[in-house]
Amino acid sequence: MGAGDKDDFISLEKQSALNFAKAATLCGVKKIIYLGGLGNEESELSSHLRSRQEVGRCLASTGIPVIEFRASIIVGAGSLSYELVRALCERLPVMTCPSWVNTQAQPIGVWSVLEYLSASIHLPVEHQEHRIYEIGGQDQVSYLDIMKEYCRLRGLKRLFIPLPFLTPGLSSLWLAFITPLYARVGRKLVESLKNPTIVTSNRALIDFPLIKVLSFEHAIKKSLEEEEKASRQVKWSAAISSKGLRRKWAGVRFGNRIVDSHSLIIEASSLQSAFEPVASIGGENGWYYANWLWKIRGFIDQLIGGVGIKRGRPDPNNLCVGDTVDWWRVEAYEEDRLLRLYAEMKVPGRAWLEFRLTRVDLHRYKLTQNAIFDPVGLFGLVYWYSLYPLHGIIFKGMLNAMQDRILNKERFASKASKNA
Repeated sequence: MGAGDKDDFISLEKQSALNFAKAATLCGVKKIIYLGGLGNEESELSSHLRSRQEVGRCLASTGIPVIEFRASIIVGAGSLSYELVRALCERLPVMTCPSWVNTQAQPIGVWSVLEYLSASIHLPVEHQEHRIYEIGGQDQVSYLDIMKEYCRLRGLKRLFIPLPFLTPGLSSLWLAFITPLYARVGRKLVESLKNPTIVTSNRALIDFPLIKVLSFEHAIKKSLEEEEKASRQVKWSAAISSKGLRRKWAGVRFGNRIVDSHSLIIEASSLQSAFEPVASIGGENGWYYANWLWKIRGFIDQLIGGVGIKRGRPDPNNLCVGDTVDWWRVEAYEEDRLLRLYAEMKVPGRAWLEFRLTRVDLHRYKLTQNAIFDPVGLFGLVYWYSLYPLHGIIFKGMLNAMQDRILNKERFASKASKNA
């Protein structure tokens, strides 16, 4: 869904499904279990929902039995539909509501979905059978009902103003402005909101009688409770990395988490060589791009009572959990794979900078950089979005500079080897 063009998005999903089905056949897979989307096939479905159902048919094209679950909104952290509802409710005190907010849906909790997926592993199916189950929660509600219930459970006072002329297309543009993380994927999702996603078959209730689904109110409530529990959970790495410097957030209510992600395919002779710039970041090595901006930010942090940028790092080339890296502290570290830094600078919220490295093929690796921010209140959002354009420039520059560092070090090593 992140493809730029609608036709690219549909063709990419179809080709991916066909590739998967062929590979499954070669590997002797006995059954494919697929989670897709609800929607009446006979109606004019959006590209998003039509593609979800086409993927199911592609998976069944080679004769492997397929169990396809079609779900409406899945309530739980990580579900894009739910995250969009949450982002809008958390960030907008006044919401203009187009007619599509009255479209009926049948939200289901992520825990119920996982129960269906797990139970289907042991469900007997015939050769070449393509069995479809429509799954949903107890209630048929509108998107407006879902947003109002979320606000009620979160204690948020929001004003909803109906605007019948606001089309899904215009709504998607507004959504891109409010939630830039979801801009491209979210636009395709909003286009599907004109389609009702309700259960019309009781087949799932008959074949899975032990699975009890929740009301949408209980699903949202449980999701909020699980997220709160996860944020309070203390991990050993966090305890070690704090060293008494981490700010106390007891009683502070965070807004919706924001993630700014950038990635680059880099060339390197080995995994170790590709990760070297990440493992060496900060301190005397600097931040590879716009170092003067990092120094200014560190100076400002010192002026307002923060740790600044002068702490450096204990070792210029090696890291372990708990080490300082300028105003950051290493929260998680997996050699040649992952570095996650927790910000100890003064910011209106909690912030992390994360680097992940995965192998693409021989001598090619994908380096992904995630800036993660939990804002506190309106000032937290203003802080983030005021820096958002600058982040794009700096973070892309950092990735490109890391690639240059790798190439330069390998050229130098190769020349030194030849001279020897």
